[in-house]
Amino acid sequence: MSKESAKQLADIQQLLVAQNFSAASAQLQTLLNDEPDNVEALYMQAVCCRYQQQYEQALTTLGRLKELHPEHGRAHQEEGYTLRAMNKPELALRAFDRACFYNPALAPSFRARMELLQHLGRSDQIAQVQAQLQHLQALPKPLLAVVDLISQGKLIKAEEICRQFLLKVPDHVEGMRLLAEIGTKLGVLSDAEFLLESAAEFAPDNVRVRIDYIQALRKRQNYSKALTEAEKLLATAPDNLQFQSIFAIECMQTGDFDKALEVFNNILVRLPNDVATLTSKGHALKTSGETTQAIAAYHQAITANAYHGEAYYSLANLKTYTFTADEVAQMKRLLNDSNLSFMDRVYLSYALGKAFEDDKNYSESFTFYSKGNSLKKAQSRYRAERMSEELQAQNTVCTAELFDRFPNSGCLAPDPIFIVGLPRAGSTLLEQILSSHSQVDGTLELPNILALSQKLRQQTIGDAKPGYPAILNELSAEDFTAFGEEFIRDTRIHRQGAPFFIDKMPNNFRHIGLIKLILPNAKVIDARRNAMDCCFSGYKQLFAEGQEFSYSLTDIADYYRDYVSLMEHWQKVLPGFVLQVNNEDVIDDLEGQVRRMLDFCGLPFEEACLNFHQTKRNVRTPSAEQVRRPVSRAGVGQWRHYADYLEPLRERLGPQLAGSDTPSE
Repeated sequence: MSKESAKQLADIQQLLVAQNFSAASAQLQTLLNDEPDNVEALYMQAVCCRYQQQYEQALTTLGRLKELHPEHGRAHQEEGYTLRAMNKPELALRAFDRACFYNPALAPSFRARMELLQHLGRSDQIAQVQAQLQHLQALPKPLLAVVDLISQGKLIKAEEICRQFLLKVPDHVEGMRLLAEIGTKLGVLSDAEFLLESAAEFAPDNVRVRIDYIQALRKRQNYSKALTEAEKLLATAPDNLQFQSIFAIECMQTGDFDKALEVFNNILVRLPNDVATLTSKGHALKTSGETTQAIAAYHQAITANAYHGEAYYSLANLKTYTFTADEVAQMKRLLNDSNLSFMDRVYLSYALGKAFEDDKNYSESFTFYSKGNSLKKAQSRYRAERMSEELQAQNTVCTAELFDRFPNSGCLAPDPIFIVGLPRAGSTLLEQILSSHSQVDGTLELPNILALSQKLRQQTIGDAKPGYPAILNELSAEDFTAFGEEFIRDTRIHRQGAPFFIDKMPNNFRHIGLIKLILPNAKVIDARRNAMDCCFSGYKQLFAEGQEFSYSLTDIADYYRDYVSLMEHWQKVLPGFVLQVNNEDVIDDLEGQVRRMLDFCGLPFEEACLNFHQTKRNVRTPSAEQVRRPVSRAGVGQWRHYADYLEPLRERLGPQLAGSDTPSE
């Protein structure tokens, strides 16, 4: 917003305070003629319309505002006021419910909910709302402001106020929890975990803190500790369904899907239409390979709540499910509903992209994929230039001279096989092939190398903090050995007893120098795929988190180029340490590439690796269903269907990577 617009809005605000609504409305209309997407102006205009009893116009204005900002708490609150004035108490209650969900600092909405519940004869529900309001009213004013700012997405300002408050009251548990929430949203997960761990020690009976702590551990992929904390929480109230659900989710993260499904089914006996549980059950069944049952669970979730976008997307993400015409029409109707939440809007956009792709309507398909990516990009803090600088630092620090200085460093265990590369490059297929070998365990996308790089980023040497990767020049051979032994020890929980195991974290390609220094006998396989296919496949995939470069065609092209450049560097300074395996070669010559990988890993040939699709194991990635089938060329050249829309990607990649052939069907 420009300074001039901000000044105009400040002047209009004074007219609202003076209750001069007609003058305020006229000035707002002038502003909106120039800036039709000005969210604050739309909000003020809706207020003016309500006070002038122009209720339908108020709702229309709020509908436009919610299209631009679906989770604008005050917009939903204003809608509640308008609907209440129109004597529509049921709809007003739903609007105030949404307002409180999107912005828990809106005390007027909590009070309005209690009044409407009383009016509608639902006094049994008032106590819960009253407890939430009392919690809100008990907050110190600075923390109330923090809650409000977090809800508006103004995280930097929220962090500033929260830190100032904690300087005065350093052991305030809710202040610590809120600062951790800000840290999580900003991606500073280590700080968030520390804050929540400290808060839990101060207030072991604070359920909200303990749940946030478990979630922070999960986000950091410290699954074993998260499970331990979930077990402790459940032990305090074994019949608590929320605690049971948290425990089941952590069981999933550690690979105990049978236990997770048992708990989910027990919850559904008592709450048969609980949408979150049905969806989580579907995820567990999908990962276990029970596709038909997973589809049934997702359908149950949609039946229970037609607005549940995650269930629609989960069906699309199976990659093998085909939406009916009725389901497509329903998703399109939902997208036109201004009350649809931000993430539901994202989920449905990607799901419709897949639906129209299956229908070979590539124009509509790209429209929806683009819409989903645009929504996610708008929320992202990712900057391609910053990533390029980080990867270039690996080139600068990790030279041949560095590795020559440490010829005998690290833990000598040969156990790990790292599969690296870009998402959607075929790494899950390679993992499925290798984990079909009797001597290899498939595990997860393990967080340990990334966590070590973050630790080294913060580590001091004397009074200095060199940062990562610069600190690699300051560490000793003993340090590298200790880190390697720690990796082997900490990853043991994910293994089933085979002498070798796979770590399939794709982003580990950034840290191959670190891997070489701490685990010199490890094997690294670079899963490579045609640049256009790989980049576009990433663009149309909604990742859970951590792959923010995928929301823009130019960002994903830059990332691919930087990745190829860094892999060329590793091949130069660490010859023979990395084996590049092209997805297209695996498809065209499965046995030849399987033998090549097994030779590289020092493993004897086993027929099971050719019959990988028959291997029964849990697969968590979007390719889960695809790797349960024989290899196919179905995914090769899919980008050509969208060639008319992918020129920014081709241009950014350049002819060497994208190819110089003329796109055709």
